[in-house]
Amino acid sequence: MSDDEEEIGEEENENNLGTYEGDRNELNERHGFGKATLPNGDTYEGQYENGKRSGTGTYRFTNTARYIGEYQKNKRHGKGIFYYPDGSKYDGDWNENIREGQGTYTYPNNDTYEGEWKNHQRHGKGTYTYAATKAQYVGTWKEGKRQGPGQLHFNQYRYVGKFNDNYPKGKGRFVFKNGYQQNGDYHITSIADEEDSEAPPQIQYKWIARNVTATQQDEPYDQDDERTESRTQDQDGHHKTHGAADGDNPDEFNAEGGEGADGNEDDENQQANDDIPGEEQFDEEG
Repeated sequence: MSDDEEEIGEEENENNLGTYEGDRNELNERHGFGKATLPNGDTYEGQYENGKRSGTGTYRFTNTARYIGEYQKNKRHGKGIFYYPDGSKYDGDWNENIREGQGTYTYPNNDTYEGEWKNHQRHGKGTYTYAATKAQYVGTWKEGKRQGPGQLHFNQYRYVGKFNDNYPKGKGRFVFKNGYQQNGDYHITSIADEEDSEAPPQIQYKWIARNVTATQQDEPYDQDDERTESRTQDQDGHHKTHGAADGDNPDEFNAEGGEGADGNEDDENQQANDDIPGEEQFDEEG
């Protein structure tokens, strides 16, 4: 279930659709606890108020999806868990059938996102965890994509910077567990397909290292920060940034501008583009 995919709809917009067993009010409306079977085969068991689902209940779809949680006037509203047919699950806040507020989404590959939602999409502050590698993105989101300040946490290092349209852009730093950090910039280039003029341009991301310094003490990253760093060691050229992850001395990584450790680029792009460490981590399920 994609985050921005149209949500599964529920039937029973009228009072007397399908079959019903349960409590009623003086107007013969469904009111209190009841069980209903809809004309399409969906079922609902839970609370009603004046003919509409209100309170807590369980709605089961014929496609195996189900919702367990709070309702208001026939709409998912409040706290609830939605189990989707593809095995994904959302547990959190709902606003008139829309994922909105705080919630946790577990994807079919067991990746998870925990944080803020708006209009079914990741929006605001949140953490995305990759099940296969345990890597994490912690930061801000906009309309389902990484946007603004954030951090990517890997096993031996983390990247701190700002993100634009899901990818890092501009000034940032790689912070390693050995007490050093590499400062630099992510640059974005666009390459047109020479064989297919109508194909969208290919976007490439290059990390340009500037220097290596002692690790800062978890200061908030400021893209406009132009402070002069102490203990610098200038490094020329474009660098792959995996190099210092397992080493004891970051001053040694790719000092001659050579290619670094494994990347995740397509084969035809590896010579033209410096790999983003763990670039596969940018391709989340949602």
